[in-house]
Order: sequence, then structure tokens, then C-alpha cells
Amino acid sequence: MIRRNVNMLIAYAAAILLPATGVMCVGRNPGSYLEFPPLTRYVEHAGFNWIVFVVLAIFVLAVILPFDVWVWWNRKAGVKADARFRKGRFPWWGWIGVLLGIVAWILAWTRFEWFESMQIFTFSPLWFAYIIVINALTYRRTGHCMLRDRPVSMFKLFVLSAIFWWYFEYLNRFVQNWYYTECDGLSQLQYFVFATLPFSTVLPAVLGTYELLDTYGSAGAGLDSFVQVQVRKPKQLALLGLVSAGVGLALIGIYPDYLFPLLWVSPLLIIVSVQKLSGQKTIFSPLAQGRWRKVFLLACAAVICGFFWEMWNMFSHAKWIYAIPYVGEFKLFEMPVLGYSGYIPFGLECAVIAELIGYKDCSECGEHAWRKG
Repeated sequence: MIRRNVNMLIAYAAAILLPATGVMCVGRNPGSYLEFPPLTRYVEHAGFNWIVFVVLAIFVLAVILPFDVWVWWNRKAGVKADARFRKGRFPWWGWIGVLLGIVAWILAWTRFEWFESMQIFTFSPLWFAYIIVINALTYRRTGHCMLRDRPVSMFKLFVLSAIFWWYFEYLNRFVQNWYYTECDGLSQLQYFVFATLPFSTVLPAVLGTYELLDTYGSAGAGLDSFVQVQVRKPKQLALLGLVSAGVGLALIGIYPDYLFPLLWVSPLLIIVSVQKLSGQKTIFSPLAQGRWRKVFLLACAAVICGFFWEMWNMFSHAKWIYAIPYVGEFKLFEMPVLGYSGYIPFGLECAVIAELIGYKDCSECGEHAWRKG
């Protein structure tokens, strides 16, 4: 156990230090990447490229279509499973979440003079409301949810989530795929509070959405018996993944136009590779038996949250803008449409990070026992 923890700490340290080490090796000052608040835009990105766009679009479709087709083919069996239980009532506290969400949405997308000083802080209440409502919907379907039955676990997720997303903000300093507007006048403390509050909602939102999706048999139908992925030399593959992810992070600031997708992939590869090399189970272990449902639903949960993140960002006063090389056109809200593919590995990262503090979802806690009866 001690050796495993040491290995994970080394992996975390490497994931943090490698991007800065890479830019130092080519003679750049890493301090410029740590400006706080991050206001300077120093990465000049390449323009839109049809070839890159088409190739990446084909790759993304090749990955997701087999799963979507399989789930659609097996949807009737999933609907039958859902019919085995009766829905309960939407809880009273869920209506508080609905009301909070409506008020926060109005305040976020309007510009009342009397609310001007608080306008930049409207994003967090939207997501607190989303988390309440998503838990209320889960409770209505099963009589259980994280907010009601595992409040301590949820509180830990809020704390971990803030740290988790600050890490992605750090990685973004080396590629500058997004930047924030209307934050110039904030002090360092104000910016920290302004950012940390919404950052704390990421994990509870994604994992809460996953738990709701998991209550539907039709969601991920047939993916408990899908393609089996058998790896002959798993530790060698894990070592290759670890080295590749590490090298990628070291080079991400040197070649940001080419390696920016690694921002979403490398942290996941590093963690699961170290887990495998330490003899632990990983989020991909069930794939050996063809059980893809959890992986699929986590990806779906992140994409759903991504849709709301980008939608609510669209008309917010303080917002983020994307600057993505080669594929920056054809936007849905502020996000280029192919950018949504980054949410697929991100959903898995959310679960992997949460599991490190002992998070267990509804099915693991026995709260979805109705599915077996």
C-alpha cells in the first residue's frame, strides 16, 4: 500500500512538473506561464485547416458511432429493465434547486444595474442548482442519491474538484486553448475566489449526472456485454502509456498547436498506467470482460455537462473564449463542435480522480439494488 501511494505521488509530481520542465529545456522562463491572474495571451495559434478538421472528425465518429449503434440496437431490453420499478415523487429540496437555477440563469444572462457588482459570480449558483436538481432526479427514480445518502462524499468531491480543475487551468497556461474575459480588474484573492467556486462544482456535476444516467437501463444498453479487450502484456503497455503521456506533457508547451489534445488525455494515461504498474485495478479493467457501460456513461455525463457549461457560458458577463488551432470553426455556443470530443476522456478522468478519495457511485453502494430485483 505504501509503495502504491509513493508511486501515485511521483506520478502527480511528474504531471505537474513536466510541462514547466519542458519549456525550461528550450530556454523559456517558466514563470511567465504562472502569471496570476492569467491575463497575458502569448500563444499564437494556427488557423483553421480543413484537412485536420475532416481527419479528426472521422476519427471521433469512428470511436463513438459503434457504441451509439450498439446501444440503439439494444435499447428495448433497457427500457424493459426500467419498467421494473415505480418512480417516486420529486423531492421538495429539488424544487429549491429548480428555483435557484431559474433565478441564477436570469441574473447570469441579464444586466441589471443593481446587480452589476455581483454579475461575475453568477456561474456558480447555476451549477449548484444543477447539482441539486440532478440529485433530485436520481432520488425520484431510485429513492437514493449522493446529496441525501453520501453528503460527506459529496463535500469531498467539491474540495477535490477545485484542486482538480485548477490543475487543468495550469496545463492550459502552456497551450492557451481558452482564456477568460471581464476579469481584468480582479485582485489575486478575488480571482481565486471567483474561479474556485465554479471549479468546485465540476466533479459533483459530472458524477451526479453519471449516477442519474446509470438509473436508466436504456442508457448504455447492451454495453455490459460488448467487445472484450484482452491485453497480452498489460504492464508493458502501461509503461508505454506512462512514458508517452509524460513526454507529451513535457512537450505540450513547446508544440501547443500539435499536442494540445494531450491536455485531456495525458493525466488520465498517467494515473491508470501507474495504477496498472502498481497492480491495482483501473477504470479500464472491466473492458476485459466486455463491460463498457460505466466508461460509456461517464463519457456521456461529461458531454451533457459540457453542453450546459458551454450554453450557460454563451451570454454570461464573465466568460471564457476558445482559441483552438486547426479546428476552431463551426461552433456550438463558444465551443468549436469538435472540441466537445475532449469531454469524452474528461468524464473518465473525473471518475478516476474521485476514486482516489474513496468515491463510490450508487451501484457500488448498493443504492441501485432495484435493478437486480
